[in-house]
Amino acid sequence: MASNNQIIIEPSILSANFAYLGKGVTEAQEAGVKGIQIDIMDGQFVPNISFGWDTVAAIRPLTDMFLDVHLMIVQPERYIEAFAKAGADRLIVHQETCIHLHRVLSSIKELDIEAGVTINPGTSIDTILPILDLVDLVQIMTVNPGFGGQSFIHSQLDRIASLKQIIQERNLDVAIAVDGGIHSDTAPLAVAAGATVLVAGSSVYNSKASVKDNLATLYAAIEKETKSSRYSITRRH
Repeated sequence: MASNNQIIIEPSILSANFAYLGKGVTEAQEAGVKGIQIDIMDGQFVPNISFGWDTVAAIRPLTDMFLDVHLMIVQPERYIEAFAKAGADRLIVHQETCIHLHRVLSSIKELDIEAGVTINPGTSIDTILPILDLVDLVQIMTVNPGFGGQSFIHSQLDRIASLKQIIQERNLDVAIAVDGGIHSDTAPLAVAAGATVLVAGSSVYNSKASVKDNLATLYAAIEKETKSSRYSITRRH
């Protein structure tokens, strides 16, 4: 979905009001974003339970936005076909949950959707280097996964920059996403380090302002970084 010189914000509906989930989706689309992230949690890999493929299937008819499905579950290979059929445009799996990571990513690609891999703050990026040519996106967790509203772990910025350098050296078309603690202060730092997809939850969905206004605040913060770099902000039109 994203090339390496475009900045995309993906609102995470984990932070939306579950009683009005459809409204949260349409508000994001009306605000001009290209995609949303749907966090799937199983209560085993992470200490929380959220959605299933039926949620993805319910959201799919509501929007033509890109549906980025983040599988925070053990043995994700059991469910990738179900999520693909439900309408996911990309499935992101955790390196930590895939014993046979190459096989899982290959299986996702065979379903004719995008494949992504993500790693926790304590996982070395070396563990995903052998499969970089298989993925469309690498997501760096900038919080420990499981709950929204956590603080950004600044030490991950060096990992983003290191990964960016490796991707460039290999001449790969792989986007870098960051997930966790993204707001108007941290978003420009992530972009400066090399991230092109920013997953934002509580800074988009909150009672302080509308989804549209909160996204405008994020875009404005990022704009300062993109003006002095080769990046551009991508929104829907």
